[in-house]
Amino acid sequence: MPAFPKKWLLVIIALAVVIPLLKPVLPDLVSDYRLFLVSTMMIAAIAVLGLNLLTGFNGQISLGHSAFYAVGAYTAAILMDKLDVPYYATLPVAAVVCFIVGYLFGLPALKLEGHYLALATFALALAVPQILKYKWLEDLTGGVQGIVLSKPEPPFGIPLSEDQWLYYYIFVVMVILYWAANNMLNSRSGRAMMAIRDYHIAADTMGIDTSLYKTVTFGISAAYTGIAGALSASAIAFVAPDSFNFFLSIKFLIGLVVGGVGSLTGSIIGGIFYVLVDNSAQALSTFVKNDLGLPFDLSAYTVFGILLIVLMYLMPMGIVGGVYILIRRLQRAGRGAPAAASRPAEAGKGH
Repeated sequence: MPAFPKKWLLVIIALAVVIPLLKPVLPDLVSDYRLFLVSTMMIAAIAVLGLNLLTGFNGQISLGHSAFYAVGAYTAAILMDKLDVPYYATLPVAAVVCFIVGYLFGLPALKLEGHYLALATFALALAVPQILKYKWLEDLTGGVQGIVLSKPEPPFGIPLSEDQWLYYYIFVVMVILYWAANNMLNSRSGRAMMAIRDYHIAADTMGIDTSLYKTVTFGISAAYTGIAGALSASAIAFVAPDSFNFFLSIKFLIGLVVGGVGSLTGSIIGGIFYVLVDNSAQALSTFVKNDLGLPFDLSAYTVFGILLIVLMYLMPMGIVGGVYILIRRLQRAGRGAPAAASRPAEAGKGH
């Protein structure tokens, strides 16, 4: 996948920093709800990036990243609720815990490939919500009721609302994680990860410790997704087992495929896509049933399915790949037009 131009990246970052400050001037456009929605998109983008590191850049298929998301969220929630740990201090703890869980899960997964690995991670996604409901853990996890938290307040008396502060907090974390992922992928370790994805046997023959890289990548991927879960615990101020079911893993996977497998920019687009569809499905269902008069409801998963089929036909490489191909075609057409226009004139001179 092509890299996103740095100059446009700087422009987007500048806009992301400035826009929330326009709330007093444009209260309807920059409302707390919309800032919260963008914050959830950034959290989703981090989770999709975690899956992308494993599947897109290392070639290991996972259907269980909702489990790591849940572990990160519950680690943060328990630390804040039971031990009064500050919300920002829960991120490194959640990252370490999820890295260990992902690494340990990756060890037996070394013997599994392709669909068998997908089935193993599928089982993990099904098991974790049930474990969180287990009666012996109720005092810690809150059981079925979950844990209710308080939203973080801006520190040092900064004149921002809670949602504005969360937006900047999550934005800074996302930028740091994307910067770290970009540096890692451009390093020797990143090239080894991608070599394993492209040709496992050749990578092994060249002396790359494939077992080590696969387990460590599993741990790093789980750590990224766990950080996203910890951020969601602070942003939503509530965790419950049923929020982390298997369908959350499917949403991460859909975001990955739609945005672009093996693309950092695609992870951001995938996170935006799945949150937008998730939040717009009810409104779309109401529009179809009431305004269009069609006798059926559209669930979020129906909308996901329809959009996924359409996008896979139109952009099989995801949105990032599709846009890149479109730009290349336009560039070729732009370069070819003058040449085509000059041919008749040259032909006329020959006569």
